Amino acid sequence: MLDRSPPAAIPPLWAPPLRDDPAPRRLCTDCGVSRMADPKACGRACQFIAPDYAAMERQVHGRARDPARPDEMHFGPFLAMRRARLAPPAEGAQWTGLTTRIAERLLETGEVDAVLTVAPHPEDRWRPLPVIVTDPAAMAGARGMRMGYAPTLALLEPALARGFRRLAVIAIPCQTHALRRLEAELGLEKLYVIGTPCSDNTTTEKFHRFLDLLDDRPETISYLEFRADYRVEIRHDDGRTRLIPFLKLPISKLPADFFPLTCRTCVDYANVLADVTVGYMGGEGRQWVIARNPRGQAMLDLLGAEFESAPCGSKGRRAGAVKGFLKNTERAAGGLPLRGMPNWLRPLVGWLMPRIGPRGLEFARARLEMKAVETVLHLRRSAPRRMKRMVPPHVWALVAPYGLRPAPGEQPVEQPAIKHPGGDRPQRDA
Repeated sequence: MLDRSPPAAIPPLWAPPLRDDPAPRRLCTDCGVSRMADPKACGRACQFIAPDYAAMERQVHGRARDPARPDEMHFGPFLAMRRARLAPPAEGAQWTGLTTRIAERLLETGEVDAVLTVAPHPEDRWRPLPVIVTDPAAMAGARGMRMGYAPTLALLEPALARGFRRLAVIAIPCQTHALRRLEAELGLEKLYVIGTPCSDNTTTEKFHRFLDLLDDRPETISYLEFRADYRVEIRHDDGRTRLIPFLKLPISKLPADFFPLTCRTCVDYANVLADVTVGYMGGEGRQWVIARNPRGQAMLDLLGAEFESAPCGSKGRRAGAVKGFLKNTERAAGGLPLRGMPNWLRPLVGWLMPRIGPRGLEFARARLEMKAVETVLHLRRSAPRRMKRMVPPHVWALVAPYGLRPAPGEQPVEQPAIKHPGGDRPQRDA
């Protein structure tokens, strides 16, 4: 039972103590549910046990993705999709600061009592520290990218114990899925979910190994971002910046378990169950913003003239890039070494990719299809019994053009109807 005693005052950016995580499970990203009072809730909340994306999309957005609407099979239900930026950009933001500014506005306007998100750990700026934010000005302390598992949903219990019933949560897809499955049990008056795309996470310790491979002084790296122009941007404490083409990243030097099986078999890169998704893939140098329902659009409307946007563009063709990815992933999933590109060819291909490769929405479609391919191949090899429950029909549709189809026993199974305590799911304010 939650403690309903009168709450003590809390700091504007508060990191409450959390329960230890139980013994690790094979398919787990430590979203925080296992650290709550009832860790068995994982069984009905986890994205990697028995998800039903179509039912969850209907629950959250009022409908599942529509094959007749362009791009919904790739990106999920949406009302509007734009390339955008915050004007003026926020200092210290990963891109321009849209995600944290949306949360600030929700606090400033009194739409929510608190925001659940992550901030940099005081002992390691790359390690995510789950925090409850109640002061709009304190959201600045949550700007930037963190790398590693973050049990953000474990914050729900201390937030509820302090009487917060109107919440915003900034979440990656596996966190969003679990939150949505538990949403009706929480007794919230309002819930706003600001989603960021995610495909590949790892532990903070392993991420430091990656930084070690990138630079002779990895401790000075203050910023890292994978960009839609096929380069990684790195910034240092002394102001230096570097742009590294994807092809020159030391991926082959990483250990085989650098990316966990969960990330290699995730089918929700675009964070479909969020109210609004803010990422980079379709932004062509700006942020890629998807308003999925009226709540998501209402959050963007709070920004007013600060939200500068334009239609998304789309250039190039993705089929060749996805086919090449398929071949390499088949080798990796089979335990074979990846075929390396000759060093003399890498600069040329690295120069060509931003010019003739898929860009804008075509780049985003390519990444979604690559993730779908990766899911099928790695899950088929590592956890074949989970295929029929973890690979939904829309993912099979994405990989079908590349010759991947469900084998006997892999066809998606119909999930039981999602039931919520107390009858029908309560309506929430838009």
